[in-house]
Amino acid sequence: MKKPLLTLIAAAVLSACSPASDNASENATESGAETSATQQQDQALDYPQTRRDDTVDTYFGQDVADPFRWLEDDRSDETAAWVEAQNELTFDYLGQIDFRDQVRERLADAWNYERLGAPFEEGDYTYFYRNDGLQNHFVVYRQQGDGEPEVFLDPNEFSEDGTTSLAGLSFSPDGSLAAYATSAGGSDWRTIYIIDAETKEPIGEPLVDVKFSGISWRENDGIYYSKYDSPDGSRLSQLTDQHKLYYHELNTSQADDPVIFGGSDEQKHRYVGGRVTDDGRFLAITAANTTSGNKLFVMDLQADEPELVTVVGHEDSNTGLLTNDGDYLLLQTNLDAPNNRLVRVNASEPDSANWQDLIAEEDEVLSVSRGAGYIFASYMVDAVSKVKQFSMDGEEIREIDLPGVGSAGGFSGKDDADKIYFSFTNYITPPSTFSLDPESGDAELYFAAETTFDPENYVSEQVFYTSKDGTRIPMIISYRKDLQRDGSNPTMLYGYGGFNVSLTPSFSVTNAVWMDLGGIYAVPNIRGGGEYGQAWHQAGIRTSKQNVFDDFIAAAEYLVEEDYTSADKLALRGGSNGGLLVGAVMTQRPDLAKVALPAVGVLDMLRYHTFTAGAGWAYDYGTAEQSEEMFQYLHGYSPLHNVEEGVNYPATMITTADHDDRVVPAHSFKFAAELQSKDGGENPQLIRIDVNAGHGAGMPTSMIIDQAADVLSFTLYNMGYEKLD
Repeated sequence: MKKPLLTLIAAAVLSACSPASDNASENATESGAETSATQQQDQALDYPQTRRDDTVDTYFGQDVADPFRWLEDDRSDETAAWVEAQNELTFDYLGQIDFRDQVRERLADAWNYERLGAPFEEGDYTYFYRNDGLQNHFVVYRQQGDGEPEVFLDPNEFSEDGTTSLAGLSFSPDGSLAAYATSAGGSDWRTIYIIDAETKEPIGEPLVDVKFSGISWRENDGIYYSKYDSPDGSRLSQLTDQHKLYYHELNTSQADDPVIFGGSDEQKHRYVGGRVTDDGRFLAITAANTTSGNKLFVMDLQADEPELVTVVGHEDSNTGLLTNDGDYLLLQTNLDAPNNRLVRVNASEPDSANWQDLIAEEDEVLSVSRGAGYIFASYMVDAVSKVKQFSMDGEEIREIDLPGVGSAGGFSGKDDADKIYFSFTNYITPPSTFSLDPESGDAELYFAAETTFDPENYVSEQVFYTSKDGTRIPMIISYRKDLQRDGSNPTMLYGYGGFNVSLTPSFSVTNAVWMDLGGIYAVPNIRGGGEYGQAWHQAGIRTSKQNVFDDFIAAAEYLVEEDYTSADKLALRGGSNGGLLVGAVMTQRPDLAKVALPAVGVLDMLRYHTFTAGAGWAYDYGTAEQSEEMFQYLHGYSPLHNVEEGVNYPATMITTADHDDRVVPAHSFKFAAELQSKDGGENPQLIRIDVNAGHGAGMPTSMIIDQAADVLSFTLYNMGYEKLD
């Protein structure tokens, strides 16, 4: 039997309270190895001194110290110096890991394969996205008929260092014009450029201060887009809370763009978006103050005097316009349907009392798309895909035969398309694209990536385990077929658990390399997500948030109990809300795992809502000001406020970026400072801060590979591995 590619050279007793520490000691004794010099250096890291001040906030009569508040100032020289000192320490530490370069080489080799997006028609051209392997960004190509493809947009040329990315592309109805958005340094702030699609010559000046925005054309005359007023303070951390929808007519000044929605106190919302239906008839406007629930309005653009008509005037449901069928609107909604339904209503009387089910709610969560004159209904069955095809009248035609068990996406296109494309993937299958004949239901392989990763050598199994309160939780565990369940396997446990986000199976080069090295990758579908509809989400928000942490803890315990791994070989990983998950679990159960990897995490639960659009997360979290009960609950699990003096925390590498204006890096900065000042063990407490990068979207391939190499190397090294075969 082929052995895993990791070689255990030395493994000291990693945690006195770990149930697997005896096994680690036994392995070290059998190898006759002693603790290495680099591991001894780990035990005496000289952390940069972080100044403490006397900042104190008072919540309902309780004083809460915030000694590292000054790190919230992302424009100060002192913060910049702190970042530089922390990075110097972290990269010096990572530089001691002998196999770090090998891991990076393996990642680069594994990443180096062609990737191709599904084609789409605009005007006289067929467009598609392509990456030849290690390009920092996908390139947009186009071709006419059987002619040679040509480059339409190459984001790799947007900036010398690859940190400016393409963040959106939209064509006018006849395909003669295009508008595209760029993001610099990973920021959520965008700049929109409008060009002649044939000549690629610019039209007018770029539009600035655009954020959380789509690009939707009104015929060939102009575009709808959303923006905030430019902040007076830091663009990366200043609160932004009044979003506005604008209309920009071509060849006019942005300063003259009229506000379509959001300009008054009555229409003030944190998130506003607008989209024109494909026939140009209706403008649909969504307005919301949190990440769950929205109002919906429509405007008949072909009316003599277009007026705003309210479809849903409250934020108690998620309701969006799929398309229109003449005078009728087709709406996907969870109003009175926690798992979603598709309804039909006349645009002249769109009140919910007049809605008629087109596709009724079922036991599985529904999401809809449309193309080629049909509706495609995608259902989640224990987090994997099932897809059905319907007529525009809601008649079920067939269930689409998918190539396996995993995640299928796409199933959209123009109404006159003769083919529909969809993608398929899972944790051990690189994405493939299929073309579907909507008349016959036959699907053919359009593109399959040629990678060195052979899915036949791996297994991806779904198990169910029981959480603390008895709730049954699904988890998918992926690994090499030759792996032995003897409790010794390095394991990455990844979670999210929030915002109605569903973790469905998808392929990752980083995870493929991890498994190729002999590791296990496990993903539980914990509460707070959307895998089982609104009820699953609600069970993990506000004063039920502890369910999320308990579900994750139970997943870790299951993996140990079933001999997949041990506490000494377990790493916890998650990003954004998942970074909160890791931070909360590592502070509640520091004995649970050897390594903790909170990425771009929400770690200060008392102040998260004071930065950028963070107040919009209050639906999931609640805020410290809303009630004493909510303050006490947040304070009770906030990772920043629950780091205790003298505790032996897991080996931790926090990752963040200086341009993250979604979850500002101050969360990570302050958490790192707390860990370094209070940790009572010998495990490293480090922070890795990417420069000129953001929350993750648009990060160039080179930076992704560098970060992944550091994360995997740090993880394995702190599990006791010192070299690779």
